[in-house]
Amino acid sequence: MKRAYSIFADYHQFYLWDKDVAPSAPTDYTDSDVERRIKAAPNVVVIQPERNMDVPVELEIVATEPSSDFAQWDHVAEASLDLPSGHLEIHECTGGPIDHINLSPGTYRVRAYFGALNELSKDGLDGNDHYRVVLWPASFAPPLVLKQFPGRNAG
Repeated sequence: MKRAYSIFADYHQFYLWDKDVAPSAPTDYTDSDVERRIKAAPNVVVIQPERNMDVPVELEIVATEPSSDFAQWDHVAEASLDLPSGHLEIHECTGGPIDHINLSPGTYRVRAYFGALNELSKDGLDGNDHYRVVLWPASFAPPLVLKQFPGRNAG
């Protein structure tokens, strides 16, 4: 299943979380969280785009871990998301929910791909940056950077 969105990434973030648990977004960011561009807390994963504007995001749900070909991406990171109800919600930081997807209850791995991060205007408001988020059922694991972008940090 694939879906495409334009997500308002206010404060350089949007969330994937369990709708029925309705977790609070984390506020205790470290330098590592910002550099990693992904943060996990109980029942929520925060994706941190480069721009705090509307950004294009492709979301895909797959059965198994996707390939590790990251050549076309600037940054790739992943974290685990526990969905005890199976009701995934994509939620803007200040704009509210934008979609609900019913999945099997369980733990999922969330891999976030960040592209064209060097193509932003000097003020950071315009650009061709784009994002892909892939979820698949997987055991819990700590956040991990698979490809680090050396440029500006999100946030």
